[in-house]
Amino acid sequence: MKSKQTLFYIILFIGVLFINDISAQYGYGSPYGYGSRSMYGRGRSAIPQAGPTESTKEETPPTAEEIVDEQMPSITEAIGLDPFEQAVVRTSLVQSVQQRIELQILELEPLKMKEEIENIKRRQDAELKAGLPEEKYEAFMELQENQFKAKKKKQKKKKKKKKD
Repeated sequence: MKSKQTLFYIILFIGVLFINDISAQYGYGSPYGYGSRSMYGRGRSAIPQAGPTESTKEETPPTAEEIVDEQMPSITEAIGLDPFEQAVVRTSLVQSVQQRIELQILELEPLKMKEEIENIKRRQDAELKAGLPEEKYEAFMELQENQFKAKKKKQKKKKKKKKD
């Protein structure tokens, strides 16, 4: 009798130790899933989710000066501009990039947008033609055209890879 009673207490003690683990398997003791999930809705947890981290926050878009400053070393190297010519190209590019950014913010109709962009390009070309020697102006225009073609080729390759 004493051994049966001791065995009963040992089993009861082990049961008390593992009751938490056993109940966790069934959602707070309910084998049908009516425990914590029903209280907070379907598939929701009682634990609050962490907020967005710094890496997922939206970064501010670059300004016109930052965009032009990134491109200026390659333009200067490709064309061989002196400091005065660099200043002329930089001011002209900053102004036209700023105007394009403002147009994007306005979100005009497509035809009106295209017309305005062409006007900005014409003004930029006129300023550069007036401020640069003829051979450097032609070299800049060729550089701009080649960079635009290279970007289009990269975009086409990306689209083809996405389709495959």
